Amino acid sequence: MANLDEPALQFRNVDYSINGVPILKGITGSFPKGAITTLVGPSGAGKSTLLKLCNGLISPTSGDIFIDAKHISTYDPIALRRHVGIALQSAPMVKGTVFQNLALPFELQGRELSEQDAIEILEDVGLGRDVLHRKTDGLSGGQRQKVSIARTLLNRSEILLLDEITSALDRNSLHEIEQLIVNINRKYGSTIVWITHNLEQAISIGNFTWVLIDGKVMETGDSDLLKSPTNELVKQFVQGDYR
Repeated sequence: MANLDEPALQFRNVDYSINGVPILKGITGSFPKGAITTLVGPSGAGKSTLLKLCNGLISPTSGDIFIDAKHISTYDPIALRRHVGIALQSAPMVKGTVFQNLALPFELQGRELSEQDAIEILEDVGLGRDVLHRKTDGLSGGQRQKVSIARTLLNRSEILLLDEITSALDRNSLHEIEQLIVNINRKYGSTIVWITHNLEQAISIGNFTWVLIDGKVMETGDSDLLKSPTNELVKQFVQGDYR
């Protein structure tokens, strides 16, 4: 259950620049623990950059980021990425079987994944044991995305970062992944930050929404804000008129 008074992730005046070009500007705000927060905005707004800051893939140019009230700099990088997992639109896989892909993060950490644990996590994401030893290049887009999410879940990450994970899926697979994420949120109490270009999805799945435009947080609040935004630029974005 979401705890509005306890942020899982908190940004305080965070800037991020590349070669002096500002990408994110003065980002301040928090993602409530146990909630699904959707992150929307036009292409190039800085959404994926913000997500990478959340698990230390990149570091801010200035400002502070806190995870569970601890400064991000105090986390060991490996422990941080186990605590804050990420699943990407491309659902990258190594060549081999589903089991080999699930086991890879464990091997990198010097641990071993049992077949039973792999089967249980596949069942959690709606896949059967029959896919365990199937080659990943023979999977559908929806199946690949479920395996990618299962791989992230194996670390029992308390925070899940999702970057456009349904944008390339057919309608049935899209709805399956949406329901899967809602179920994960309810079953594990995971905090979820989800980038999506699908505003209907942002409203129906998200408890809360951040709108980023030109590297700035323009509006935040309950996801219904997208039905009647108060910021003029957000209105233009929602209506498809933002340039």
